[in-house]
Amino acid sequence: MAAETTSGRARTLVRRSARGAALFILLLAMLAVSGWGALALHYWDHANGTLRNVLAGLWSMACLALAGGFLVRRWRWRSFAAFVALSAVLITCWRLMTPSNDRNWEPENAVLAYATIDGDRITLHDIRNFDYRSERDFTPAYYDRVFDLRQLDRVDLFAVHWMGPAVAHVLLSFGFADGAHVAFSIETRREKGQSYSSLEGFFRQYTLYYAVGDERDIVRLRTNYRHAPPEQVYLYRLHGNLEAGRRLFLEYLAQINALRQHAQWYNTLTSNCTNSIWLMSRINPEHVPYSWKILLSGYLPEYLYEQGKLDRNVPFPELQRAALINARAQAADEAADFSQRIRVGSP
Repeated sequence: MAAETTSGRARTLVRRSARGAALFILLLAMLAVSGWGALALHYWDHANGTLRNVLAGLWSMACLALAGGFLVRRWRWRSFAAFVALSAVLITCWRLMTPSNDRNWEPENAVLAYATIDGDRITLHDIRNFDYRSERDFTPAYYDRVFDLRQLDRVDLFAVHWMGPAVAHVLLSFGFADGAHVAFSIETRREKGQSYSSLEGFFRQYTLYYAVGDERDIVRLRTNYRHAPPEQVYLYRLHGNLEAGRRLFLEYLAQINALRQHAQWYNTLTSNCTNSIWLMSRINPEHVPYSWKILLSGYLPEYLYEQGKLDRNVPFPELQRAALINARAQAADEAADFSQRIRVGSP
């Protein structure tokens, strides 16, 4: 009898502990959704600032009241049901918010490049090649160029560091046998007066933008004109099947054409420069597995080295030192053979 009583008490304790843990997890989920909703309303697209802040405040008070009700046994499930209903309304409205290509854009991302494809003959329209006097002082310029897909003979990765080893902006450039190079940089498309914020990037403040440009624009902007903070640019040649490179190039073209037809939201986590490249790379069976070194983009070159996608003839630190191109880019500046000169001595 004593043993049965002890066993019963143990089962009761386990049930109560499990129930308490489940309630605690539900409460944490309510608080997390409450915080997300407050920020979503605070950053709500194009709404009046005062209205946004009032709605965020009312939402926060309502969520806190319902969370408090959840802690009271007699009100628990009614409070939870009300919270779920309120959250469903906000999430539905959030999902109905649609991005647009028709906004007053900053000059550097005002024009969307696009491609026309005729077999292996690719015409890229509106390749960016600005005439820079400083980072913010430039004359916009664009050109069209025809590329023969069969002549694609290299794919290069640029890693741009400005705030320590863990964070980098990563972009790809495709090279052709005639010496032409075209770079693709996945960025935010910002409206007039907007500046980039990682936090705001979670809340549909920007649309997705593929800057398609001459390396004298996309790369030289970062090596020669950005000084606050200065950016360190590393160039790595990717090793692999050139046919895979051609498939990836076509995937980029499909993306820029799709974005020209229908705008998409940018998200700091899911559609940033490295995640977007990895998602496109899945078109190739030999793509690298996902890794935390993709999420912490500054470590991506090291990860690719480990995966055999970069030159393995030297240790990675030595490869990285040779990959730094700032001095070469600054010396080349506006030279017509800019792309060739920044590759002299690169791995």
